[in-house]
Amino acid sequence: MQISLLIAAVAAVAAEPPWYQKTWYPYLFDCSDSADWRDQYDSACSAHSANECDVETRSACPQTCGLCTPSSPKMVIATPPIMAAAVAFLFIAYLYVRIDAFPTGAEVGLARVDELSLKIKSGARQFLETEYAYLTIFVVGLALTLFFLFYLTEDENAYTIALSVSLSFVTGATLSASAGWWGMMVATDGNAKTTAACAGDRANGVPGSLNAGLNVAFSTGAVMGFAVVGLGLAGVSTAYVVLCSIYGDDDQALVMQCLAGFGFGASSIALFARVAGGIYTKAADVGADLVGKVEAGIDEDDPHNPAVIADNVGDNVGDVAGMGADLFESYVGSIIAAASLAVTQAQKEGDTLQGKSTQAIALAFLLPAVGIVASTIGFFAVNTSAQGKGWDVHLGTLMWALEKGMYLAAALFTAGAYVCVVQICGLGTNIFACVIIGLAAGMAIGKVTEYFTSFDFGPVMSIKDRGMTGPATVVIQGLGVGMISCVPPTLVLSVAIVSTSALGGAYGVAISAVGMLSTLGITLATDAYGPVADNAGGLAELSHLGKEVRDITDSLDALGNTTAATGKGFAIGSAVLTALSLLSAFKNKINDPTGYDVGDPVVLSGVLTGAMLPYLFAALTMISVGKAAAEIISEVRWQFKHIRNAKGISLGECIRVYTEKAEEFGEGVYRAAPEDEVEPDSDKCVAISTRSSVREMIAPGAYAVLAPLMGGFLVGPRFLMGLLAGAITSGCMLAIMMANAGGAWDNSKKLCEKLGLKKSKDPAKKEQQKACVVGDTVGDPFKDTSGPALNILIKLMSMVSLTVAPLLKDHKDYDHWEYGLIPTAIFVVLTLILGPMMNILTWDDPLANMVSGDAPEDMGKGSSSRSYEPLGLPTTGNRRNTVCKVIGRLLGGGGGVHQNLVTP
Repeated sequence: MQISLLIAAVAAVAAEPPWYQKTWYPYLFDCSDSADWRDQYDSACSAHSANECDVETRSACPQTCGLCTPSSPKMVIATPPIMAAAVAFLFIAYLYVRIDAFPTGAEVGLARVDELSLKIKSGARQFLETEYAYLTIFVVGLALTLFFLFYLTEDENAYTIALSVSLSFVTGATLSASAGWWGMMVATDGNAKTTAACAGDRANGVPGSLNAGLNVAFSTGAVMGFAVVGLGLAGVSTAYVVLCSIYGDDDQALVMQCLAGFGFGASSIALFARVAGGIYTKAADVGADLVGKVEAGIDEDDPHNPAVIADNVGDNVGDVAGMGADLFESYVGSIIAAASLAVTQAQKEGDTLQGKSTQAIALAFLLPAVGIVASTIGFFAVNTSAQGKGWDVHLGTLMWALEKGMYLAAALFTAGAYVCVVQICGLGTNIFACVIIGLAAGMAIGKVTEYFTSFDFGPVMSIKDRGMTGPATVVIQGLGVGMISCVPPTLVLSVAIVSTSALGGAYGVAISAVGMLSTLGITLATDAYGPVADNAGGLAELSHLGKEVRDITDSLDALGNTTAATGKGFAIGSAVLTALSLLSAFKNKINDPTGYDVGDPVVLSGVLTGAMLPYLFAALTMISVGKAAAEIISEVRWQFKHIRNAKGISLGECIRVYTEKAEEFGEGVYRAAPEDEVEPDSDKCVAISTRSSVREMIAPGAYAVLAPLMGGFLVGPRFLMGLLAGAITSGCMLAIMMANAGGAWDNSKKLCEKLGLKKSKDPAKKEQQKACVVGDTVGDPFKDTSGPALNILIKLMSMVSLTVAPLLKDHKDYDHWEYGLIPTAIFVVLTLILGPMMNILTWDDPLANMVSGDAPEDMGKGSSSRSYEPLGLPTTGNRRNTVCKVIGRLLGGGGGVHQNLVTP
């Protein structure tokens, strides 16, 4: 039905082009553009000549003239996107009904699955409530700062402008946080239903299937995708209407200045959500992997591992809430950048957009609206007939189950984009080509990322092969794969930037970013599907479900790993185009006639400083993961040795019994009697991850906001231009390298599981699998913490710069440098507080007190118990030293933490 309506609409446009000019978008055309059809009106306007149509003549025009008294431009621009956002919300309601129809664990006789899912949901909710409490203080403080900054520096309408910018900032921040919360809540509900769908209803003879699990997980992910695009498009469109109502339709430059505050708010929340969520999930993941897999030799989601619940919580707060906030910011940022450039570029003589600012602004809002409709239709194409065979699957076959939905959405969007660009807005085929180039570039980057991170291809296989010689060569090979993976995406982005710039100038680049992100509804659904599938597999293992269920959930997880990697590549590509567009908008606003020669010492100094910032940012987040993981490792080791049941059996002894029985009867066959079972204290690991991640997010987030303010006010806008250019360049390379290297390490471990190396009787193959686990552990903060956060870093600094651009306009180098002392002083004071006072920015061993026996009560129960061999199982010194040195040096900054911990 929807497809037939769309075809009918396209046919109507082709049959009678003038219909939309007369009834829907008459304001898009100047009088001179429409002189040939003015006489078609019943009552022609006599208040202006054939080639004149300004504000004064419009006000004097009779109400019967459709040319000079069209609907309010702001409402005509905003109505289609607001209607499309309503479609997104209605579709979400349909998805809720669809998800609600799937059985819960209790309904198929698996009540334990629901109990564990509630623990995961409780942990995720606890983290977000804690994080948002801190962010509320940040948002209010920064909103007040923006208010007083603009109030004290604006010459006219200072109070109104200051209030508009600050309220736009708060609105953007609120909607960004809401998108993350919404996605996380539904994801923690969908994981149990995905497990139930994979298990089937045995009592009624209904078998579980891969397609059933895929439908549940993808429907859950789709709620996240459409929540982001619905909230984003509705929010930015409504903000645009309100600002136009305040400042008038004819002062678009001021409207865009205030609208930049909306993007600033979204960016700041996205950065904190990504950093805190990434630190949380990877601290728990690293701790669970090292102590569980490598030391104890148990499975990834073994219910006896105290860090498993925290690990599954982290999948939701990092990969769902964090990714949602990230792409929400990209989505609205690309619209704001394109609309801002439309205003400035339309004023240039001889430009393709000259005199067409309204049409160009309208297009920036229309394309995402078309993308929502196309994504809604594409959703129904997602399904698979493949069977769940665990890790023994061909990922290309499974990827097609999701890709056909994305391809259908892309095809429908292409047709709709042509109508919007050429027929409705009359901007010509050059701009349409820019949109398609952006869409194609996003898809190409996704396929390249799949090649470098899927275990179906050579790069990941080569990392697995290096495991034969130990973890060091696994790490070396993974770094090499990550570095070389920068080449194809960089070439794709370079070609896209050069070609779109040639076709449409800076606006062409910006509208290509809008095109790339227009089908975000279904693209983000495939990404958010991954952590839901991962949680489903964890719940299956935690609930001791059979191998046939694990095979299905493992197949879904294998697909999820690849979609997550391709989603990160897509996010990086869109971030670069968006940041570049924001940079162009900033340059147009500051209007420095001296230019930005890269050979100029001031500009070059800015480039070097900007190129350094992503490395500083990545280092802070990597070290944070290392410190938080060390606490998790210590806690898990303590519990293995000291948590006991009523019969006095320790958690470690219980694990040893399960290991022996698995070797005797096979995995998943033996179940201990209830009185012999030992339950770990998973709440302790959840609390450690929550506390550590919230503390550690402060420095990276604050520095990202302060850096452009310090550079712009202390030195000048030319230095800031260089800083942004350097940050975009090095941030792009570092983000691609870290995301792809981490994804390749992760899937090399999965490839070992697919090949059965862990269960092999050959000791060399077991060691090969353990070496790949170490590589995966190193790669965890690469792909899920530092790498993804760099996308937001470059966009946030660009958005901050665009927001304060009016305050830097016409400034020369070192003009009013004294203003720069304020953010510099804040930077110094904050660093002192986080360093010596709070012991966050420090090289000190975070567990030194535990090792020496002086641990605080809330950080452990006696450090002398935190020895390396919690299970009493025989271990080799070589393996112990290798694991601790590699992880300690690559994550913790020197290995001292882990070397101390292994001392009996």
